[in-house]
Amino acid sequence: MIFSKKYDFVAIGDITTDAFIRLKEASVHCDVDTSACQICMNFADKIPYEFVEVVKAVGNSANASVAGARLGLSSALVSDLGMDTNGDECISELKKNNVSTKYLSRHKNIQTNYHYVLWYEAERTILVRHNEYPYTLPTITAPKWLYVSSLGGASERYHEEIMDYVEKNPEVKVAFQPGTFQMKLGVEKLKRLYARTEIFVCNVEESRRILNTEEKDIKKLLVGIAGLGPKIVVITDGPKGAYLYDGNKSYFMRIYPDPKPPYERTGAGDAFASTFVSALALGKTVLEALRIAPVNSMSVVQYVGAQKGLLTLAEIEEWLAKAPADYWPKEI
Repeated sequence: MIFSKKYDFVAIGDITTDAFIRLKEASVHCDVDTSACQICMNFADKIPYEFVEVVKAVGNSANASVAGARLGLSSALVSDLGMDTNGDECISELKKNNVSTKYLSRHKNIQTNYHYVLWYEAERTILVRHNEYPYTLPTITAPKWLYVSSLGGASERYHEEIMDYVEKNPEVKVAFQPGTFQMKLGVEKLKRLYARTEIFVCNVEESRRILNTEEKDIKKLLVGIAGLGPKIVVITDGPKGAYLYDGNKSYFMRIYPDPKPPYERTGAGDAFASTFVSALALGKTVLEALRIAPVNSMSVVQYVGAQKGLLTLAEIEEWLAKAPADYWPKEI
């Protein structure tokens, strides 16, 4: 099907429902040498939980499409889901958030993705299952920005379609926030996508995985990712802040101070990445976008799920007006 409307922001990636299970009796054990941690519960036992909260229409790209719409962009999502009640509810949620559903593909006999989130203290461990869809890229009227993120393991050929599309539409600016399967595919198979990427966002651990390195120097990681093709690279480091390389200079941006301790951290990275790209789509400079993005992350972690705390541009500007004096990007 062909749709003629030109959107500011079109995100491509899987959609899911997240069921947040608030754990009551668990513990966390960390390896001192590697900082790797494990959540532990009694085996073969009945584990009490406090409550369950179900959040519809989430996932990296769905979260990004909602963030863009909340900030005032015309936004659409390209995704696959089942012909089931869960799919109906996800579509209803997207519409409620002013995200166009014209590019969604529905499939009989395949369920819409459903994930379980084990939520303990402010962190979460997600049990994921990506259903295998017969991915096909719809005919998309070239948007200002195309935001590519997490897709399931049966999407290698689909990535070829996406790369063909961005090469045939050079006017489209590409943002790439890779998911687990995209990192497993490796740089070589996605080199055309890396080459067309305007904005690349990942976290520190992911940057090392992509570059197949144990490098600790953040500036070397930034330059290493840029060497794969992206014009602007952003590497986030959780509560430690974020780093940016524009091909010439590197910058550090601290987090926006939390007004109270984080409630639940799901979606903080998605909020940062999509807000950064959306700010550029709204005409902000790179450094302005770098200052804006952490505000949405700060807000998201005050709520359950990745979307409830997403702010409008006016709300972000209110937070910026009362930011600390040193809340500015710093060249490093």
